[in-house]
Amino acid sequence: MTTNHRIAIITGASRGLGLALAGGLAADGYRLVVDGRAGAALRAAVAGLPDPAAVTAVPGDIADPAHRAELARIAAQLGGTDLVVNNAGTLGASPLPALADYPLDELRASFEVNVLAPIALTQLLLPSLRERGGAVLNITSDAAAEAYAGWGGYGAAKAALEQASNVLAAEENTLRVWWVDPGDMRTRMHQDAFPGEDISDRPLPAAVIPALRRLITERPPSGRYRAAELQPATPAAASAGQA
Repeated sequence: MTTNHRIAIITGASRGLGLALAGGLAADGYRLVVDGRAGAALRAAVAGLPDPAAVTAVPGDIADPAHRAELARIAAQLGGTDLVVNNAGTLGASPLPALADYPLDELRASFEVNVLAPIALTQLLLPSLRERGGAVLNITSDAAAEAYAGWGGYGAAKAALEQASNVLAAEENTLRVWWVDPGDMRTRMHQDAFPGEDISDRPLPAAVIPALRRLITERPPSGRYRAAELQPATPAAASAGQA
C-alpha cells in the first residue's frame, strides 16, 4: 500500500529523542517507520502516539543487516523515503572508561551501531532519497568535537559519523544531509553515562523537538547544526528583538 504522505524512518524510537521526534513528525503529517530493539517497549511507545495507525513499528537491532533491509522494504511499500533519522545509538561501556582501559570488543560494538549501521541504512535508502529530494538527519554529540575524559569511545564513534555525514553531503548535492548535536538531555543513555548522579536538571527530549522540526521544515543547507541554535524564537524574544 502506498500513500501520498511524506515517509520518514526514525531509528531508536522506543524512547528518548527518537520517540519525541516521532510525535513531532507525526503532527507534521509524516507517515512513520520506526524501530527499537525491545519490541514490547516499541509497541507501547507507538500506542501512545496521537495516530498509531500512521506508524509502522519494526522491532529489531539496527546493527542487523536483515533488519535494515526490512526497514527499507517497508518504506518502499509505503511509497519511498523522504527522510531518514539515524538516531539509534549506544553509549558503549558504562561507567565511562578511559581510553587506556576501553574494552576493544565494546569499542567495536560502538562503532558498529553508531557509525556503520547508519551508513549502511542510508546506503539502502539513497535511491529513494535521491528520487524524492529527501534528507538524512544524523544525531550526533558535542563529544564528537570536544575532549571529555571518559568519552573517548562514544566521541570517536560520533566523530566518525560526523565526517561520514560531511562527505555524504559533498557527494549527494541533491539531498540535504544534516548532523545535529541535540545537547544534553534527560535520557536513559545520559543517565548511563553518569550512573547514580542526579540529571534532573537536563531538559527532556521534547525540548529539542521544535529545533529539529524547524530544521526539517525549512531545509537549510547540509551541514552540522546545534539544536540550541535552531530553536524557534519565542514571541517574547521576537518582541524584544524588535524593540
